Amino acid sequence: MKPTLRKPMGIIAILMIIAIWSVIVINVADGIVGWPILLQMVFYLVAGIVWVFPVRPILTWMETGKFGQ
Repeated sequence: MKPTLRKPMGIIAILMIIAIWSVIVINVADGIVGWPILLQMVFYLVAGIVWVFPVRPILTWMETGKFGQ
């Protein structure tokens, strides 16, 4: 099996997505301080899950070399 640059490039892309998403969430979180605690919990729950969706195709590409199935 010949090594490819897909995995290192994929890891870099995933780390960039996580870093950018973290900055976005931190900036939005400043505005929700006054919200009721249950709404804050929903916000953080959604924010903690949403970043997975753009990462999933990258993981598929890293393994198969294709963005599709």
